[in-house]
Amino acid sequence: MEIETALACLAALAQPTRLETFRLLVRHEPKGLAAGEIARALSVPQNTLSTHLNILAHAGLATGARSGRSVVYRADLSRLNALARFLAEDCCGGAACAPADVLSLANCEPEK
Repeated sequence: MEIETALACLAALAQPTRLETFRLLVRHEPKGLAAGEIARALSVPQNTLSTHLNILAHAGLATGARSGRSVVYRADLSRLNALARFLAEDCCGGAACAPADVLSLANCEPEK
């Protein structure tokens, strides 16, 4: 990950509503949530939420896909994984101090 990409991700998450939205989307992987459900869950007006979702999408942290009359948003776990790896890549002076999959979200299972 390039530093500009990491900064865009961090800037997108550096706002309370966007951070809450992203964390909510992560909790609802892999199904995602419709925009209206997100707005209700966070008590945010839909037009305000739309702006926040666009910022998360522009940073590559969320994607939206039309499903009938709704747009369902999902967290991009690969982008989150890349950001975590970027932030920790120089851990312990760059030594291989942990297994490669410590930061991997590829095998995460949603709570049942």
